[in-house]
Amino acid sequence: MLPTGKTTKQGKRGILERLDAGEIVIGDGGFVFALEKRGYVKAGPWTPEATVEHPEAVRQLHREFLRAGSTVLQTFTFYASEDKLENRGNYVAEKITCQKVNEAACDIAREVANEGDALVAGGVSQTPSYLNCKDKAEVKAVFRQQLDIFMKKNVDFLIAEYFEHVEEAVWAVEVLKESGKPVAATMCIGPEGDMHGIPPGQCAVQLVKAGASIVGVNCHFDPDTSLETVKLMKEGLQAAKLKAHLMSQPLAFHTPDCGKQGFIDLPEFPFALEPRIVSRWDVQNYARKAYDLGIRYIGGCCGFEPYHIRAIAEELAPERGFLPEASEKHGSWGNSLSMHTKPWVRARARKEYWENLKPASGRPYCPSVSKPDGWGVTKGSRELMQQTEATSEQQLKDLFRKQKF
Repeated sequence: MLPTGKTTKQGKRGILERLDAGEIVIGDGGFVFALEKRGYVKAGPWTPEATVEHPEAVRQLHREFLRAGSTVLQTFTFYASEDKLENRGNYVAEKITCQKVNEAACDIAREVANEGDALVAGGVSQTPSYLNCKDKAEVKAVFRQQLDIFMKKNVDFLIAEYFEHVEEAVWAVEVLKESGKPVAATMCIGPEGDMHGIPPGQCAVQLVKAGASIVGVNCHFDPDTSLETVKLMKEGLQAAKLKAHLMSQPLAFHTPDCGKQGFIDLPEFPFALEPRIVSRWDVQNYARKAYDLGIRYIGGCCGFEPYHIRAIAEELAPERGFLPEASEKHGSWGNSLSMHTKPWVRARARKEYWENLKPASGRPYCPSVSKPDGWGVTKGSRELMQQTEATSEQQLKDLFRKQKF
C-alpha cells in the first residue's frame, strides 16, 4: 500500500512549476453547495459572506479538502464582486463590504494552505454587470476591485471561473494578467459552447490568447460531459498550435439530460439534486479518464465533497506516489469492509463489486431523467437583467405564469 503523509509547506512551488513538471494538481470542491447544506450560505444569491459571518465553517471545509488531497485551495470568493453582493436586495455590499468578504476569504485560505503543500488561488466569476450589458471598461473595473485585494494578500495564482460567455471570461483574464501571476480560466459550458454559440475549441483559443496558462471547464455539467468539453478545447488549441495546461472541475451530479445551460435548467435545481449525486467510485473513474485525456489539474465544483476529492487522490495515487491523509480511514475500493460483522457486506470488500454496481435510487415512481426548463434567456434578455432592489412580488408572479410543471 502506498504511504500516506502530511506534506509540508517547505519549498512550496508555484502552479506552473508543478504542471510544467508533469505533476498532478488536485483542486478542491464546491463551497457554495456544501456550505448551503450546512446552513452558512443562502441559495439564490450564493454569495460568500460566510467568510466574515462564519469563518470557522469556511476554515473547516478548506481543512477537510486539504486532508482529502487538495493541492490548491481556492479563496471562497465565488460571486464576491461588488455588483453581485448588492444584487436583488443582497445586504452584503452595504453591511459587510466587498473588501472584507474578499480579504477574509484570502486570509482563511492561506491559513489552511500553510498547514500543507497547497497553493492559494484567488478567484473571480461572472458578473451582473455583464448581464446588464455594461461596457468592457465597467466590467473590468469590477474584476479589478477583487484583483487589488488578491494582490494585497499575495495569492499564489488566479482563476477566472464560472463564465457562460467567453467574451466576459476574456475580459476577466486580461484583468488578472495585470498581476503578473499565472492565470487559469474555466468556463461553465458544455460541448455546445458558450451562451452565444462559440464552440469550446474557440473559447479555449481566445482564453489562451488573452493570457491564460491553464484552461478548461467548471460547474454546470457532470464529469463525463465536462471531459467531452475539455477534449474539444484541447483539439481547438492543437489546431491553433497553442499550448496550455488543461483543467477540469465538474459537478458531482449526473446530468445527461441537461440542455445548453447546464444543471440550473433542471427542475431539481437546487434543492432536489441529491438523487443525482455521483459516487466516490464514479469520481475515481472520472479522475482516470481526465488523466488519460492529458488533464493535470483535476478537481470538482458544486456537489463535490471532501470524500470526492479523496477519490481523485486515491485513483491517481500510483502516479503521485502517495495517498492523502484522509485515506488512513478509507480502505482502497472498500477493502475495509472486510472488518464488517455481516458476511454479505464483507463480500463487498473488492473493486469488482463497486466498479460494476448499478446503484438504485430507491424512488420507484420517479423518472431517471428530467426535462430541462430551457427558457433560452442570456445576456440582453429582459428577464436576465439584474437590479439592486429585491425581486418584487409582481416580478415573481410574472415568472410563475411562465413556469410549466
